[in-house]
Amino acid sequence: MKKIILLSLLLLSTGAIQAQDVIQWRGDRTGIYKETGLLKSWAADGPQMLWHYDGLGEGHSSVAISADKIYLTGMTEGRGYIYAFDLNGKLLSKKEYGGEWDESFNGTRGTITANEGKLYLISGRGDIICFDESNLNVVWKKNIMTDFDSENIRWGICESPLIVGEKLIVTPGGKVHNIVALNKNTGALVWSCPGEGDLSAYCSPLYVGDQQVPLVVTMTAKHIVGVDANTGKKLWSYEQINRTDVHPNIPVYSDNMLLCTSGYGKGSVMLRLTNGGNSVEKVWNSPQLDSRIGAMVKVDDYAYGSGDANRFWFCVDWNTGELKYKENALPIGNVITADGMLYCYSDRGDFALVKVTPEKFDIVSRFPVTLGTDQHWAHPVIYKGVLYVRHGNTLMAYKIS
Repeated sequence: MKKIILLSLLLLSTGAIQAQDVIQWRGDRTGIYKETGLLKSWAADGPQMLWHYDGLGEGHSSVAISADKIYLTGMTEGRGYIYAFDLNGKLLSKKEYGGEWDESFNGTRGTITANEGKLYLISGRGDIICFDESNLNVVWKKNIMTDFDSENIRWGICESPLIVGEKLIVTPGGKVHNIVALNKNTGALVWSCPGEGDLSAYCSPLYVGDQQVPLVVTMTAKHIVGVDANTGKKLWSYEQINRTDVHPNIPVYSDNMLLCTSGYGKGSVMLRLTNGGNSVEKVWNSPQLDSRIGAMVKVDDYAYGSGDANRFWFCVDWNTGELKYKENALPIGNVITADGMLYCYSDRGDFALVKVTPEKFDIVSRFPVTLGTDQHWAHPVIYKGVLYVRHGNTLMAYKIS
């Protein structure tokens, strides 16, 4: 089941790399990885594969990393499993945690959040589970539907829990318990916000801590919502409606500005936080920037990402929304960034290394991801000079330093 090309010394060599200690959804939720000394081009057949593991089961969740251990989820015969690996790809532990989503686009969804010796997960069936990181035993467990009077959504709950201090913040999508904060150690309810009463919308919440009122921002079925992180009070909401009530892209935040992007016929809106975070105003909008699940990244004064119905890769001016380029040299997909480069993983299985520049979509290197199963939807991760790519049943590790 497991096939390893074991290159341990290369994998563990860090050189000039500065790695983030804990990797959660999109690194630190921004898609920006702080490593340096990474390769600026790859061989024609791609970077060197260090190892791969075949046997995760069905799933679209991404890699999480804590204390130099890799955590990932997968589904086999309708049951969800959590996996722990070392950095050489050795399976350290595997435990079942309950039923998973097997009704459409089967498999695990939300990425694990690691924090202070515990791992947090929301399953496609709405189970909120806290694991002990040392042994993967369940510490506590709740369910979004039964505990917070909500209902599941069309393609199964997909959310990566947010930790703010002692609070775990998730979006049940109930009429009363729309967004909630739980004690991260016990699961006890700390606060509950009714939001706008929308269903959950596949979006992972974002913490904004530099305002007069620290806030949590997320997208629910028909609104972008800002909530006081301390009390759960709804501060503001902004209507964001598309054809399907699906908004998986986590908002991108920088200097009082929030870029919120939706597919299915909507596009992007840039909001400015005002009055210390208590309100927002629209700065610009763009129907062209309509990524469905691929997210956006901000580098310097520009935002980068791909579309949905608009099947291009885009760069726009962060402050004005002015389009800098619109190119279709690569199928649409998801994007992260590190060390002056974009890492673009297309939904057709092409992986491209692209220069960060507003001048053009400048592909330096490109290779096909040939291992794995089903859709190419999981977002890649960079850690200690290694690129981790999950494709369904398979996790691959590539040396990029």
